[in-house]
Amino acid sequence: MTQSTIPAKATYSVIFANQRTKTDPKGYAKMADRMVELVAQQPGCLGFDSARDARGFGITVSYWESLEAIKAWRHHPEHMQAQADGRNKWYAHYDLHIAKIEHSHSFSQT
Repeated sequence: MTQSTIPAKATYSVIFANQRTKTDPKGYAKMADRMVELVAQQPGCLGFDSARDARGFGITVSYWESLEAIKAWRHHPEHMQAQADGRNKWYAHYDLHIAKIEHSHSFSQT
């Protein structure tokens, strides 16, 4: 899933690599849909790219205007609940990285 438009200026990315458990797939899907809806409404969010393989390994990269916007998202009450639920039942493990994007470019045949 790709929903990102990154401006030419320096921005930030949050890279969330994770391994899903098999626990409560319907609950996870509902939560994930809500997070997609909610993050799109956050000030400073520029979009995201996300993929998951058949074994449950996924990577989501979200793009942000500032570190302050990332911090606000991290502390959003619904997102905090999703984080807690993720640690308690939906993720076997995860890694999260924040990086500054200095340059980006794209290619498309269409």
